[in-house]
Amino acid sequence: MLQTFPLARKAARWLSQAGDALASVLLPADCRLCEKLLVTGGRVPICEKCLASFQSVPARICDICGQPLESLQRVTAGTTNEVLHCANCKPPRFAFACARSLTIYQDAVVSAILILKYQRMYPLAKWFAKNLAELARQQGERFRADVVVPVPLHPSRQKERGFNQAALIAKSLARELRLPYRPVLQRIRERPPKKILSVEDRWAAVRGAFVTRPHSQVDNLRILLVDDVLTTGATLSACSRVLLDAGAQSVVSLTVARAAKSPVTRTSPATATGGPE
Repeated sequence: MLQTFPLARKAARWLSQAGDALASVLLPADCRLCEKLLVTGGRVPICEKCLASFQSVPARICDICGQPLESLQRVTAGTTNEVLHCANCKPPRFAFACARSLTIYQDAVVSAILILKYQRMYPLAKWFAKNLAELARQQGERFRADVVVPVPLHPSRQKERGFNQAALIAKSLARELRLPYRPVLQRIRERPPKKILSVEDRWAAVRGAFVTRPHSQVDNLRILLVDDVLTTGATLSACSRVLLDAGAQSVVSLTVARAAKSPVTRTSPATATGGPE
């Protein structure tokens, strides 16, 4: 009886792919970025050329926050292990142990994330999640986790938008990695109404903004924290600190995109790791 399950999954996958291909023939659509006709079967509303244009994060990055820089300071641990640290992470300023991103936040990927953020585009979230899962596997043991946790929106923002884009990505990522999905965090303070925030504003905005949900348990768990964009690292650090204070063993983070050059935080290490991004 158990042997029929793989066959059933393969059949379901084939039917899904066949349905996507049929829909692309009967109901042709344009790429949401370049507006050219989509010629391949699939539900992602972006053409292969535009998806391929997303700029990958360079190989030479900060070992902690994943910041790509032309010049990174070398820090040698003992005699054999050599790592690279950016100005934000020397000494370490963030509560998360490590952060990695799929792409650089510029050009086409900015538009793609906006589509996901405001139009609840499940197929795009799944596409990002599939690629983030591969990125997590490439990181090896360092990114071995017990649960996947999304960065939450404030209830008023989620009510206005109808969903949380980080949760869409995190749910799909949890399925890809075969891990439990646990939305254990909640945001209790809104983001300032100002659209453009300084570095100091960003850290101040997330100080005390997050808590764990009542009755949530993260004791001794390795957390994989998920968001759409990393700019200064303040939000991720604030969420990580709350999880660690609640008993989590460790927190690592994945985001779809990150700013190419995050400004150096001017807050002290003690303040920075204590909360905001």
